[in-house]
Amino acid sequence: MKKHSAKKSAQIISAVLKKAGISQIVISPGSRNAPLIIEFTNQPEFENFSIIDERVAGFFALGLVQQSRKPVVLVCTSGSAVLNYHPAVAEAFYSKLPLIIISADRPKKWIDQGEGQTIRQHEVLKNHTWFNVSLSEKPDHLTKNIDWIRKAVQTAIEKQGPVHINVPFDEPLYEIVKQSDFKIEDFSLNNSPKIYNEDDLIAVARKWNNATKKMILVGQHQASEFLQLQLEKFSQDPSVIVLHENISNVTHKKFIGNIDQALFLLEIDKLKQLSPEILITVGRNIVSKKIKQFLRTFKPSEHWHIEQTEIPPDTFEALTRHFDTTPEMFFSQFLFLAQANTASQYQSKWLKIKRLHKQKHHDFINRAPYSDLKVFDIIIRNIPDKYLLHWGNSSTIRYAQLFDYKPTQIHFANRGTSGIDGSTSTAVGAAYNSLLPVLMISGDISFLYDSNALWNKYIPDNFKLIVINNGGGDIFNFIPGPSRTQALNDFFVTKHNLNTRKQAEMFGFSYHKVQNLADLEAYLPNFFSQNEQPQLLEIVTREVDNSEVLKTYFKTIFSV
Repeated sequence: MKKHSAKKSAQIISAVLKKAGISQIVISPGSRNAPLIIEFTNQPEFENFSIIDERVAGFFALGLVQQSRKPVVLVCTSGSAVLNYHPAVAEAFYSKLPLIIISADRPKKWIDQGEGQTIRQHEVLKNHTWFNVSLSEKPDHLTKNIDWIRKAVQTAIEKQGPVHINVPFDEPLYEIVKQSDFKIEDFSLNNSPKIYNEDDLIAVARKWNNATKKMILVGQHQASEFLQLQLEKFSQDPSVIVLHENISNVTHKKFIGNIDQALFLLEIDKLKQLSPEILITVGRNIVSKKIKQFLRTFKPSEHWHIEQTEIPPDTFEALTRHFDTTPEMFFSQFLFLAQANTASQYQSKWLKIKRLHKQKHHDFINRAPYSDLKVFDIIIRNIPDKYLLHWGNSSTIRYAQLFDYKPTQIHFANRGTSGIDGSTSTAVGAAYNSLLPVLMISGDISFLYDSNALWNKYIPDNFKLIVINNGGGDIFNFIPGPSRTQALNDFFVTKHNLNTRKQAEMFGFSYHKVQNLADLEAYLPNFFSQNEQPQLLEIVTREVDNSEVLKTYFKTIFSV
């Protein structure tokens, strides 16, 4: 017979989650959340994870959500514990990932009364959640609590974002009962993509068909074979160019996949020629600063953003129309109305620049010295097919945009807030829920900041982690502003002489270090073939002026 917590609020939370088909629960151990722990761990419908560090737990849960596309529950004790979820909650909010945060709390009468582990938890995550509620402590408010919990779960699913349920528990906390028979109604969800009126789309298509310069810019997006095929269809129109990044998870020979490589140092006249009349954006969270500067300077006459959301981003301060549906649904209607402009040379101008810069890229890379840039080239050329790649933020994700990838490789990064915190934790969560092997590529500062990510027992044996250790936040050597200040080394770059061997040993990873090109190329085949133990490969480039190599790279590509 099943066991249940004696606390009714814990029982009804469990019952609602079961009815919604939500099964993965990430728990950070504590005492005040004992009723929730008892309830979840005694129900076979739930898969429970124990992760002590709440910040890591939050990002680990995001990795689970990335792969399952289902809400994941976070459970913590009272006090500052819930505050440690906030970085992951903000990332979930801007990346459209459904998290259900359940925080245990002291009874309301003890708040601000000097009671330990007691803070103002009500709506503490409000700025980055879609729904917040503190359950009632009154025994006769069970129906109201059920309605609130249902509303929270329904909102997480429909909005594809985080919600927060705060649950006050009075002592005793550990009592168990054998009976729980709450009747929970079925969910009626309203998250189907909108279908637009044909007459409305005809008017939009008329503008599209009359334009000679049209751009489709794809931001961060889940891999979608349907979207890939739709974009390939658009690329048959000479007046259309498709731009994307690796985390867009689309690719084609007629697309521009290395945006900075195409735009970085182009002259004003050439940039103006490349500016679109109509811009369509899908997905979110563009990495390239150059495309943002380009489209903010040369604003399109029409900017249509396609995304199922209440709050469309106006990234280029040019938004004229929001289509509140999925890109797949919109394009399935719109493609029947779109007509090719065979007289346009817009696509050919972009592709000519792509060919020219691509050849210069290969020429430079082939003779480049040992450096971060060369290291990325070698790593990317050696990654096998059918891999899930997780990218750290800062310089790592930016280097990643300079290279091409196999169509079978899928890309993720925490680009909702673009912080360095939690990248490894998210990759670990993704690895647990992924059918593909996972490679995480991180800079040294990002890895060291999030090294608690490896403190759990859920890391698959085929999980691989590469840390590129250039001895600090080297991106600040490339950005013009910080390099002109006396505080560069201590407060921007954060120079250090640390390595990652001890973390690897402590958390049961196989460890290997390389410091030159020959050793790296020789070791990578072994790195990818060994799957009996998680692996950490540290590539040390701290003795190289990486920023100077990168500056020379861009100057070479854009030289006449």
